[in-house]
Amino acid sequence: MSVAKSILLFAVAALFEIGGAWLVWQGVREHRGWLWAGFGVIALGVYGFVATLQPDANFGRILAAYGGVFVAGSLAWGMVMDGFRPDRWDYTGAAICLLGVGVIMYAPRS
Repeated sequence: MSVAKSILLFAVAALFEIGGAWLVWQGVREHRGWLWAGFGVIALGVYGFVATLQPDANFGRILAAYGGVFVAGSLAWGMVMDGFRPDRWDYTGAAICLLGVGVIMYAPRS
């Protein structure tokens, strides 16, 4: 599996996990109803399946790397969906996390 396909899988996983969590948030915290929360729970379940499609067989490695994708993706989601305005420290932290993803997932191993 190519690095590009792996990155695409991380992006799709982020869409489902962050989107699912956002839907639950909207349903419960913003009082939009249990239907929103229910769709969020379904999206979170889909995320779990998407994560299994990564080529590496190590659950810990995949989830650790995905953590960095989640950090950056959450900031981007907040910008698009909620009008959140990250500051330079948010951007710096997200960049550090994505660098970590690169090291964890794509560093050469013997």
